[in-house]
Amino acid sequence: MRKIFVSGCYDIIHAGHIQFFKEARALGDFLTVCFASAEVLWVHKQRKSSLPDEHKRALLTNLRCVDEVVVGRGLEAGIDFREHFLRIRPQALVVTEDDKYAPLKRALCAEVGAEYIVLPKTPPEFPPISTTEIVRYIRAPQEAPLRVDFAGGWLDVPKFARAGAYVVNCAISPTVSLRDWPYERQAGLGGSGAWALLNGKNGVDAELGLGVGWQDPAIIAETGLCVWRSGLRPVLELKHNAEFLQGRMALYWTGTSHDTPGVVEQPRDFDGIEAAGRLARDAVWASSLDGLAQAVNASYQVQLGEGMEALPEAGAGVLARKYCGGGFGGYALYLCESPAVRDGLCAQPGFRPIEPYVQSGM
Repeated sequence: MRKIFVSGCYDIIHAGHIQFFKEARALGDFLTVCFASAEVLWVHKQRKSSLPDEHKRALLTNLRCVDEVVVGRGLEAGIDFREHFLRIRPQALVVTEDDKYAPLKRALCAEVGAEYIVLPKTPPEFPPISTTEIVRYIRAPQEAPLRVDFAGGWLDVPKFARAGAYVVNCAISPTVSLRDWPYERQAGLGGSGAWALLNGKNGVDAELGLGVGWQDPAIIAETGLCVWRSGLRPVLELKHNAEFLQGRMALYWTGTSHDTPGVVEQPRDFDGIEAAGRLARDAVWASSLDGLAQAVNASYQVQLGEGMEALPEAGAGVLARKYCGGGFGGYALYLCESPAVRDGLCAQPGFRPIEPYVQSGM
């Protein structure tokens, strides 16, 4: 009988583990699976086990491709299974290509004359996922805000960052969820950042990987009205509860979708963007609606200079307007001097009310 041995944390069993067990079992007649005990996880991974050891043993034992389950309790890094391995004396130790302890395991195999077999990567039966990703997904919120940006947009893109400049934005409600998305898609409101958060992803890394900026996932995770320092990654200078914006914001749907990556390289007035960002930063520190409106209007003038079409005037009492995100479509933000003006504006076709969103506890 050819005995096969595999080991790992196996803290949250997923389809990738099952595929590995099946492929390892196919190399012999009897498969022993060793999982790291709760103590080993705590010592080497600094995290609690997802299940008590006996529950995890029962789960693994009842997999059809597994013949025996043992618990690794040794505290030697990477070799918590030494005692079981020397007792069982398997013919092969099977590992994956990303094994971090190959020299130690090869030496252990030599003690009993076992093969050290590295399984090549094969096309996965399901999209790959890690235990860390599963935990993030479980902990992900059920709903998330989107965001509007007031000034400084593009200075969150690392290659456009400027020392001493600012990005100012605000999380908004109604919120979105994986099942309910009460906004147009590709609309300049940071939907990709919200989608990443809802799926347990690191939104900042995801956005930077697309070659765009970090402001969307940063504000969506932080919430509130925020001032960020321009730079390679988000650095928060100020978070405000945005009470002076209650009842004063509206969105206008332009009727066309929005594509930030498609306009990243377009020429723009970065000096004007930086100046508007500084105005917005000072307005947030002063809790000034008029000051923020001045910054929004300055941002809008930069957008018109890029060739964006003029937005509807919308009447008396509307203090400012600008395209959200990179513009050239999507939603536009309107700031109003009072809730009554905002409600009247939202009675017109294409307009809808929004409110600042701040996580409870601020």
